[in-house]
Amino acid sequence: MTPTAEADAPLAPSDRKVDRLLAHYEESHRNPTNELIHFVAIPAIMLSIVGLLFSIHPWVAYGFVSASLVYYALLRAPAFLLTMAVLTVLSLALVHAMGGLVLLISAAMFAVAWVFQFVGHRIEGKKPSFFEDIQYLWVGPLFVLSRLFLKLGMRW
Repeated sequence: MTPTAEADAPLAPSDRKVDRLLAHYEESHRNPTNELIHFVAIPAIMLSIVGLLFSIHPWVAYGFVSASLVYYALLRAPAFLLTMAVLTVLSLALVHAMGGLVLLISAAMFAVAWVFQFVGHRIEGKKPSFFEDIQYLWVGPLFVLSRLFLKLGMRW
């Protein structure tokens, strides 16, 4: 299979929980426009959540990202865990760089990104996966990474 064909191929379910979660997530993310929206909105939402929690207190944000990394570790997919750890450090650095504007920037980013997410699902004609199960809020970033990994010819 060519790298392009592999990148466009649906995710195959397997015995691994992460693969089953991604296959289920993909069912409501097949429209190319919705997928493109998710590629921008999901990272924005994740960054904004860290920023909003940081504005409450930095340790609240640190606790959230630590719990998220534990969730990713439990999925037993080292490529995802490593990448999410790097993205977590980057997110925390960006949040710190926002300084006194962290609440304003994060709240605006959160609102705009969610509007786009719901527009994408309207185009898709399917409800967001997290309406079924809250853990899909953490699967969304993995879906974006899985697509990126496939385009780079990597398997997780």
